[in-house]
Amino acid sequence: MGAVALTMGGCASMSEKECLSANWQEQGYRDGRNGHPASRVEDHREACAGVGVVPDTEQYRKGRDQGVLEYCTPENAAREGRAGRSYRNACPARLEGTFLTYHRLGYQAYQAQQRLDSLNRQMEQTQRNLDQEKKEDKRRELREELRSLDRRLYQARQELRDAERRLNSKSY
Repeated sequence: MGAVALTMGGCASMSEKECLSANWQEQGYRDGRNGHPASRVEDHREACAGVGVVPDTEQYRKGRDQGVLEYCTPENAAREGRAGRSYRNACPARLEGTFLTYHRLGYQAYQAQQRLDSLNRQMEQTQRNLDQEKKEDKRRELREELRSLDRRLYQARQELRDAERRLNSKSY
């Protein structure tokens, strides 16, 4: 029974201590600022039910409405996308379109960076294989693979530059 309680506590949105001392407006503000959807209050309701605490949804909503304004900015959208974080449907309709535009541009730059990093790792591994290979026919294959990777790296660098240029060309 104790192991189950510990496991469930690790997934809870709030600890018992946090539930007992919660300022629901501040909690809503933090959740909004961190991009949590409005439904996050239900996670808190479940987390706090064991200690008999019910969130003050009115105070929570007031705080979240303020916090989400900080989250739903074009600058933050680009930062979130560039970090590879997904959008969690947190922004009000009037801000969502702009947020999604900047998030998409940031995410495109993130994906381009991921492709570039992957190709660099492949290039390094292929070079190590070439350095260790003794058979000339296999060495020839590895050199051809390196040339192909080099061309793909060039393209990936171009894609990253283009994605960053598109992202930077948008004025906040």
